[in-house]
Amino acid sequence: MAKRKKLIIAIDGPAGAGKSTIGKLIASELGYVYVDTGALYRAIGYLAIENKIDMSSEKALTELALNITLAYEQTKGGTRLTANGEDVTSKIRTQEVSLAASKVSSYEGVRKSLLDIQRDIGKNGGIVIDGRDIGTVIFPDAEIKFFLDANSAERANRRYKEQISRGEKVDAKRVLDEMNKRDRDDSSRECAPLKIADDAIYIDTTGKNVTEVLAETLNYIEKQLSELSN
Repeated sequence: MAKRKKLIIAIDGPAGAGKSTIGKLIASELGYVYVDTGALYRAIGYLAIENKIDMSSEKALTELALNITLAYEQTKGGTRLTANGEDVTSKIRTQEVSLAASKVSSYEGVRKSLLDIQRDIGKNGGIVIDGRDIGTVIFPDAEIKFFLDANSAERANRRYKEQISRGEKVDAKRVLDEMNKRDRDDSSRECAPLKIADDAIYIDTTGKNVTEVLAETLNYIEKQLSELSN
């Protein structure tokens, strides 16, 4: 693709829809920076678990979020996320941390504490950023917005295989039950609930492989870039 104006590309959707996989590939194709905002909430959830912080205390979790130092670092092995200097890239990918992330992200204080961090990362464009409220709250003016989705059974199966590949001992039914719970929690929370932005492109990834979904997104991006360059 020819170099053009660097945009903000927002990708929203529920857990297991393929946001991070597609986001990384789009960023690689365009030479953009990829940002997984879910990882920021996972990092807070991870530290809350490690420090035995009460998950029902918004005050304590907000204080943790306000005092945490989060940084993305590019290494030969890819992008790493550090929290207070600790590499938490792989540590935040457990199901326990996933559920903790859903809990902490429901608190307005925590979300507000990360708002400026996320906006600062993308202020100059040239990023692909995914999460659950990117196109609706973080970057409502993003030039391109996608909402990736898939049925819960397929999303749970993807997450199950992902966890098995990391050597975790998980139960398929439990993964599905927890996936459904997270869907309910993310969609029903009062602060920045998961929903489709009015101007987002909805893509159902059920039954589609990565190549098909990537081609679909890149085709739309190319059209948008061409229109913006005219």
